[in-house]
Amino acid sequence: MKKLIMVALASVILLTGVFSGCTAAAKAFTEPDQIINTGVNKEFTIALESNITTGYSWQVAYDDKALNLVENTYKEQDNTGKQIVGAGGTEYFTFKALSKGETQVTFTYHRPWEQPSAQDQTVVFTINVK
Repeated sequence: MKKLIMVALASVILLTGVFSGCTAAAKAFTEPDQIINTGVNKEFTIALESNITTGYSWQVAYDDKALNLVENTYKEQDNTGKQIVGAGGTEYFTFKALSKGETQVTFTYHRPWEQPSAQDQTVVFTINVK
């Protein structure tokens, strides 16, 4: 009986350590027509489909007094371990809200070395910081 209690206790301690680092992934916003509500010093992530292997990427413009760009990452589409040339993925932009109020983040999808054109795709997200 004493051995069973020790095994159970050791299992609980082990599982506590394993799961202590597990947290739910933060929601990534993908729809520009949805207002993003957040608080001061809170982070939020915007995810946009992209294909940087073609040279195109999302160029971002925002008010740096209202927001701070914390991280910009790219994740390739899951192709079951195969690397496929020209396969798309998703760009993730994580921002931290710095001050209360409403602001906007504008993304333009184009090759950064080319001049912007009317054909470039543009999306605008509205951020409401409380």
